[in-house]
Amino acid sequence: MDLSKSTYPEASAVLGPDTLALIPIGCTEPHGPHLPLDTDVTIAVAQSRRAAELLSDERVQAVVLPPIAYGITNFTEGFAGRLSIQPATLWALLEDLVGALEQHGVRRIVFSNGHLEPAHVAVLRGVALDHAARSELKAQVLVFDVTRRRFAERLGAAFCKGDHAGRYETSLLLAADRAAVREDVQLSLAEVDVDLVGAIQRGAQHFRAIGAHQAYCGDPARASAEEGHATILTLAQLLVEQAREAWPELFA
Repeated sequence: MDLSKSTYPEASAVLGPDTLALIPIGCTEPHGPHLPLDTDVTIAVAQSRRAAELLSDERVQAVVLPPIAYGITNFTEGFAGRLSIQPATLWALLEDLVGALEQHGVRRIVFSNGHLEPAHVAVLRGVALDHAARSELKAQVLVFDVTRRRFAERLGAAFCKGDHAGRYETSLLLAADRAAVREDVQLSLAEVDVDLVGAIQRGAQHFRAIGAHQAYCGDPARASAEEGHATILTLAQLLVEQAREAWPELFA
């Protein structure tokens, strides 16, 4: 169920202590010359909706909230279209949303994140730590964190290396929003072989500094919609697995 497309009586029927609320979180930033600025938002929404379907199959009631389209995007500094916000702004927004859901009786919330820049993820984790325990009045927050090694390995080599608008993300967009992909440009792009994860660990701050001069790294020309659909399913399955670990009582 998409909350944004619901009426208030429909929302009243689903918002409560037995509902799992999924908040898609992305950002607005450049993703090469071939993908839209809302790529991470599209990914977050796609994985959330597919996860909600899987949860429904297991008789777990889930609701997908309107996405958050802004985050911390330092790596794309210098490229047009980057709209980064301050960590404190993101933190306050997330805290306010958790509080608003608590007022509706919701006690289980997942930050369904699609933007993996470390500074951004750190804020999500921090807010979740502030809501680590559930009570009659307070919600517990789980960050859908695909950077955990046992999950990342299931997403393939391109993801583990740190794909940005390469084969991994381009495949996801071809599956989730093909009309937004500039396929003629995509197919013309040469591979940019950058170990983004290693560069981040070495302290890199910007894409241009690591050789990603068009705001992408990886091999977008090798992307496919078929791979994207399979990856969306895997992402959704991982989200459900994390939810099951956190709240086994919902799946009993």
